[in-house]
Amino acid sequence: MFIGEFKYTLDNKGRLALPTKFRKDFLEGAVVTRGLDNSLFLFTKPEWEKLAQKIAALPLSQADARAFARLMLGGAMDIQLDKQGRLLIPEYLRNYAKISKKVVVAGVFSRVEIWDENLWNEYKKNTESQSDQIAERLSNLGI
Repeated sequence: MFIGEFKYTLDNKGRLALPTKFRKDFLEGAVVTRGLDNSLFLFTKPEWEKLAQKIAALPLSQADARAFARLMLGGAMDIQLDKQGRLLIPEYLRNYAKISKKVVVAGVFSRVEIWDENLWNEYKKNTESQSDQIAERLSNLGI
């Protein structure tokens, strides 16, 4: 389970150090892809397989299903951590997430999200100011 929020700086080559407590889960490799809300999603191989199977099962006849598959699967990249626990984020993904130098790595249970620090702060501020309304809407889901 990934939890917590960590601040890092990308190096000049676009490499990002992962939090030490997350690294062991990615020793067998990982997949990074376009996420939602202008973030990137980082999955362990087993979690990626589960998600990819669900996406592959979506009906091809539905435009939203095709679009989501293209977003998530078409933008995905297999990656390996280097000996220092860093991953190289491809330029097209850094551009998608508007990541420049300062980055926030957030553990979100089964995935890790990678955000530009400014976008994360803006998102977090907006979400925190609406937390009561969000919780009320989610009450229908049993939360």
